[in-house]
Amino acid sequence: MAGSIDANLHILDYDPDWPRQAAEAIDALDAAAPGLFAAIEHIGSTAVPGLAAKPVIDLMAAVSELDQVEPHLKALAGNGFRPHRNGMVDRRLFVRADGGVRSHILHVVDSASWPTRNQRILRDYLRNHPADADRYARLKRAVVAAGTAPGEYARVKTALVQELTDRARAEVGLPPLSVWEKR
Repeated sequence: MAGSIDANLHILDYDPDWPRQAAEAIDALDAAAPGLFAAIEHIGSTAVPGLAAKPVIDLMAAVSELDQVEPHLKALAGNGFRPHRNGMVDRRLFVRADGGVRSHILHVVDSASWPTRNQRILRDYLRNHPADADRYARLKRAVVAAGTAPGEYARVKTALVQELTDRARAEVGLPPLSVWEKR
């Protein structure tokens, strides 16, 4: 696969196997914690056919209350998902690393916020607007080619992600909302 690569961050051409990998992880999570999740979906760039992406499967799951996750930590860990803190306070975040390399991220959010989550809305928008998806892919490749540190990758993309998310939210009748979720 073609892709821009530096030592820690790389963007690959779309891999048609990403949806299967997401479905496999979703099935495993549902089996490990039956009844915990009201919904789980594949989000992020790997969920948009044709979009270049970091090879990390992003998932978002909804639960009635975030504290419901606590009794299931061992089951999630059994599937490789370990708690991760990165400054986002409105969710529980879990990371899975296969062979020492991050392969999956699980965002667990409350069900009340599920319908208006930026990640879900942007994913659907990019699926339906290939020119904007291509624009986003070009930016991601340029950011990596410029040698941007992995920790700065999201911040450098924020202006375009905000623009596209604002369009996506307007398209579904929602007001703009900041995409920068870290405190």
